[in-house]
Amino acid sequence: MYEFLKLFFDICLLKKGPQDIPVSQWLLRLLIAIYAGISFFILVLNSDVFNTILQVIVELALILSSTAIILYIANKRSRYQQTASALMATDALISFFALPAMATLVVQSSDLAVITIFCLMLWHWVVSGHIFSQTLEQPFAFGLGVAFLYILVSYQVMALLFPEIIVAE
Repeated sequence: MYEFLKLFFDICLLKKGPQDIPVSQWLLRLLIAIYAGISFFILVLNSDVFNTILQVIVELALILSSTAIILYIANKRSRYQQTASALMATDALISFFALPAMATLVVQSSDLAVITIFCLMLWHWVVSGHIFSQTLEQPFAFGLGVAFLYILVSYQVMALLFPEIIVAE
């Protein structure tokens, strides 16, 4: 397990890519469960349990279906398990680091927590761009573009389905 954790950290640090992850349905299922658990802990801070479960299910469906669509368009379907595993694992790691900042924001307004979350969101975008560029065998800038569209569409769908997650100031 330590080797997998190290591998996923290396992907987050852009040292390795999804091609370094073994093709394994078992690993993908495990990462889906881990991702769902961490997402649940983050989302339940601002929502009821039922709504949180629905949001986690939609997030999972968005990640898995978006990955399948992107790989289908690029004719790289054979890389699905590795790419989906990389996206799940790195998102779970980055979200895990966001837990303290998110919990802080529930209790009190904190500029440091907001800055931390913003930096983690940027990091998530860069890591996703790295994963897509490696998977699609395209330049990093192309991967960033794909990741930007992927994240933008995901946020838009979540906002459409769960308008209560949009915080109006």
